[in-house]
Amino acid sequence: MQEVSRSFGDLVAIDGISLTVPAGNILGVIGPSGSGKTTTIRTLTGAVEPTSGEVRVLGEDPRCFTRHARESIGYMPQSFVLYPDLTARENVDFSGSLFGMLWRRRHHRVREVLELVDLWDARSRRASRLSGGMQRRLELACTLVHEPSLLFLDEPTAGLDPLLRQSVWTELKRLRGTGRTMLVTTQYVGEAEYCDAVAMISRGQLIALATPDDLRRQATGGDVLELELSAPFDGAALHGVEGVLRVEQRGDRGLLITVADAGTVSPRLVDAVTAQGGDVASSREFRPSYDEIFATLVQRHDAVLGARGQPVARDD
Repeated sequence: MQEVSRSFGDLVAIDGISLTVPAGNILGVIGPSGSGKTTTIRTLTGAVEPTSGEVRVLGEDPRCFTRHARESIGYMPQSFVLYPDLTARENVDFSGSLFGMLWRRRHHRVREVLELVDLWDARSRRASRLSGGMQRRLELACTLVHEPSLLFLDEPTAGLDPLLRQSVWTELKRLRGTGRTMLVTTQYVGEAEYCDAVAMISRGQLIALATPDDLRRQATGGDVLELELSAPFDGAALHGVEGVLRVEQRGDRGLLITVADAGTVSPRLVDAVTAQGGDVASSREFRPSYDEIFATLVQRHDAVLGARGQPVARDD
């Protein structure tokens, strides 16, 4: 995607998004409801035409995919789109047949994906009689059955319990290991850790695109060390240590220290504390949650927009 925007009348759903996804990677597209994630996916699959910018998927314009490209893509939309009067197994089997899978391979693969999403015991139940969470799992099974090389998954773990979410991500990482490429949208910000790279979207704009570890550094401004002292200690004494960017006092004995590089600065901190008559009881890397990281980056982005007097775009 190069400077891609999409408007619906006066509503700017996505605003100047640029990103590249290397083959064999999982890109997590993360943001709150209404941030523009689904519009981004629909633009990449050709369901929505961009208002401006250029889109290429598998080297082709999504608005005129060749048959080969379409057969290489698996798409799981956000809304339930399967056949309510067919059973779970019939839905998956039919999806496989649409992609030309022969009966023997299809028969094996149908059972495999239904077991993956924990629906094999419900294989004879009509889709209309499945719960909402079971329907999402069935859609995922239909998306995976033909083993596509490129997967667009729009909130595949929505409505799933933690154990099933874990099993889904285990399968996605297995697929990545076989060379498949995936774009996965999610509201579960913590799922960023499963991705090779993360695109954070807020109000239709791309506010960050980086690996999970680099996102932490962007949010915190460097590495963060958590020090616990044996006795009360004033962290202000560490401001002059080379490589120290920020010191936050946490109680009488706790410090959160942002540094340029933890490996080189950590010994200096211990020496500086000792020189001031203190004693470091413990030192470890502090890793903020992805919810905290996302909140920090969104607030920072909103502050920049506010300072520029720019309007806020939303995809509600």
